[in-house]
Amino acid sequence: MTDKGAEVSYSVGQVAGFAGVTVRTLHHYDEIGLLVPGERNRAGHRRYGDGDLDRLQQILFYRELGFPLDEVAALLDDPDADPQQHLRRQYGLLTARIATLRKMAAAVAHAMEARRMNVRLTPEEKFEVFGDFDPDRYAGEAAQRWGGTDAYRESQRRTAGYTKEDWKRLTAELDALHRRMADLLAAGVPADSAAAMDVAGEHRRFIGRAYYDCGHELHSRLGEMYVADERFTATYEAIRPGLAAYLRDAMLANAVRHS
Repeated sequence: MTDKGAEVSYSVGQVAGFAGVTVRTLHHYDEIGLLVPGERNRAGHRRYGDGDLDRLQQILFYRELGFPLDEVAALLDDPDADPQQHLRRQYGLLTARIATLRKMAAAVAHAMEARRMNVRLTPEEKFEVFGDFDPDRYAGEAAQRWGGTDAYRESQRRTAGYTKEDWKRLTAELDALHRRMADLLAAGVPADSAAAMDVAGEHRRFIGRAYYDCGHELHSRLGEMYVADERFTATYEAIRPGLAAYLRDAMLANAVRHS
């Protein structure tokens, strides 16, 4: 039984697991003096205490915000700064970033909806909602990237006859699938669980009904695009942080399940 006053220390592998980083990353942080573990055991292995974990949390916050390692070190080692000051700064930066991503996601969603419904926005609407975003640009990009594929041609053929009510119904159905997947993510259900794979399967079948035949391999590649293309990522992140990668992983797991 551990004494209440005794500080618990953790191995480099445990800390890597807690923080979602690699052991090599922690070794690098130690080598450059950014995060030097508070102690080592008799065998010379690194041991991290609570203070080390607090500093690692600060490092990862700043790294997520795009700060280079030398600037992170300068900020954390500033003798005039205190932990509360770091948290306030990071909170402000993260809040601003979230607001930007939400605005971008809303703009992209609006652009996609306008294009799907063949609605041409007025110049005023484009500038008001999108700033530099032009919905027509994405349609041209889609044609350039996928115009020669059977899936693109099939999607164009099917959607040409859709009415406004058709689009509303399809949008509501897709939104419901996204909410279900987001709820699983929030509940901590693994992406390769049966529940998540089942929703991914419904997502694949929805695409097949609404747009084009979508096999498991194509569906998994579509999931990769959700993460690789920042516009898709922003849309899913606005629903729930982490949803883009979670959906991608569930789609891949479902494809593997049926391979």
